[in-house]
Amino acid sequence: MEWRPISADSHITEPPNCYIDHIDPAWREKAPRIVHKDGMGDIYLVDGMQTPVPMGLVAAAGLAPQDIRLGGAKFGDLHRSGWDPSLRIADQDRDGVGAEIIYPTVGMLICNHKDFDYKKACFDAYNRWLQTYVSHAPDRLIGLGQTAMRSVKEGIADLETIKAMGFRGVMMPGNPGELDYDHEAYDPFWEAAVALEMPLSFHILTSSGDNSLAKPRGPKTNGFLSIIRGCQDIMGMLVFSGVFERHPKLRVVCVEADAGWAPHFMYRMDHAYKRHRFWMKGKELQRLPSEYFREHIALTFQDDWTAFQFAEHMAPNQLMWANDFPHSDSTWPWSQDVIAEQTAHLSPELKKRILRDNVAELYKIAA
Repeated sequence: MEWRPISADSHITEPPNCYIDHIDPAWREKAPRIVHKDGMGDIYLVDGMQTPVPMGLVAAAGLAPQDIRLGGAKFGDLHRSGWDPSLRIADQDRDGVGAEIIYPTVGMLICNHKDFDYKKACFDAYNRWLQTYVSHAPDRLIGLGQTAMRSVKEGIADLETIKAMGFRGVMMPGNPGELDYDHEAYDPFWEAAVALEMPLSFHILTSSGDNSLAKPRGPKTNGFLSIIRGCQDIMGMLVFSGVFERHPKLRVVCVEADAGWAPHFMYRMDHAYKRHRFWMKGKELQRLPSEYFREHIALTFQDDWTAFQFAEHMAPNQLMWANDFPHSDSTWPWSQDVIAEQTAHLSPELKKRILRDNVAELYKIAA
């Protein structure tokens, strides 16, 4: 190809000093930190969260399936480019990727922390650390800041700060600190996001009860299939509550929840609206729910054959491919093989749009 794909969802691996060195001093003693635990290897401990973050899965890209382990990893043995930006470009080149949208790893799970003050301190620290990381190659490392959303007013201030720090978008927690995202009290926040041209991302594993791997019904593999549900709930909530109707220029991103389900999901949304909105006392919308979904929601995915198969049933700017480096579900370093196999039926124009143009336009990345 004469152009290279852009990953719409890649990650860093927070180093030991990420939070400790950059957090407000009042929180330093409770800052997330790496410790070694026998039987589990190096783990991230987060004050107030019972389950630590093992390093095994968060940087398992490139491992054969039979070699992936939950624990036992040492931080120093992980992909160094996860925290050292000087090596990141080489890993991008190995995968044939031209740039990446950068999300956190430990920060994803901190989204579920019950203490919003603690969450705010951690996210501010992460943003400070990430600002230095992405400055190494700002055209190829596209950072998104995090907000704790303690309140609508503070969320707007966070948007302004994150924009001023040079980030291209904002990663949202699945559950805000006051009310919920369907409430009209959030209208000033959506207006601010549009005015600042800051796309808002909702990533898997960032909503309460999102991680069914902890207590799945049946084998743990069954829980893996459920981790997209939190994102689906948020997307449906925004559509049915009229958020996009009131804010016609708002764009949000549903991240790492795959995309092949979207055509059926949109069909079911329309069915529920047309058949059941009266007895359910649903909000009257000017257009069908599927129309808002197509126009306002972008979806990122990595290895999703069905997303490419149904690409022509979605809006041209709706799908954004990703490699999820360096996580265990990543297609790195085989992304080009996966792309070649799954996009062979697409026109060159649609293929380029899904693999590059959509994310480049959304985040204003130079061609």
